[in-house]
Amino acid sequence: MVTAIRSLAFMLVFYIASAGYVLSALVASRVAPPAVPGIATAWSRFHRWSARWLLGQKVQVVGDLPQGAYLYIVKHESMFETIDMLCLFDRPAIGAKRELLDIPLWGLIAQRYGIIPIERTAGASALRALRAAAQAATAQGRAVCLFPEGTRVPHGESPPLKSGFAGLYSLLRLPVVPIAVDSGRVSPRGRFMKRAGIITYKVGETVPPGLDRKEAEARVHAAINALNATGQCERPKSGFASS
Repeated sequence: MVTAIRSLAFMLVFYIASAGYVLSALVASRVAPPAVPGIATAWSRFHRWSARWLLGQKVQVVGDLPQGAYLYIVKHESMFETIDMLCLFDRPAIGAKRELLDIPLWGLIAQRYGIIPIERTAGASALRALRAAAQAATAQGRAVCLFPEGTRVPHGESPPLKSGFAGLYSLLRLPVVPIAVDSGRVSPRGRFMKRAGIITYKVGETVPPGLDRKEAEARVHAAINALNATGQCERPKSGFASS
């Protein structure tokens, strides 16, 4: 019963407030475009606040999260980390499915913010466009964050990486920071009920550029699935941060 009440409160408070953020960003996109990233970041922080105080979900980061010209590859289990990337990084460039940009209002704001659209079926031309967008973002000092599994997966599953990761890794020649996340334990995909608990980001060992495809993919795949084995949140080590 408590979980149901918390989940309902979160849905009402977060989504109603989100409409206000979207309208504010829409106005800003027309009269003051530089303000859009700030509004988006405020929305992300409000999302984390809502998860913390309405759902009882805390966040911890295990390991040191480097900042700079890196390609961040993140496990994808729920909507949580999609929004929460703006809390982890300063105005990150996040790869998202191209069709999401067709959503009325939200799609326009996402474009003004600087979301990187990903065409999953357009082949080499899409990869070149993705590379150009990622290079432009890193030139501005922004983090580039991608979810290499292509969609949200249930906690504990470890599907192979999409081929786009290898292509981008080869083209960008940036060190890769793999990040595991276990948000699906408490916020399963497609379910109304969301449980209290700790959502853990576990930062893996940085993968240097220049490795052959199989080795790079193997290292990243193992690192982003590091929280699958236990199914539980680990105790924080060095570089621990929480909210």
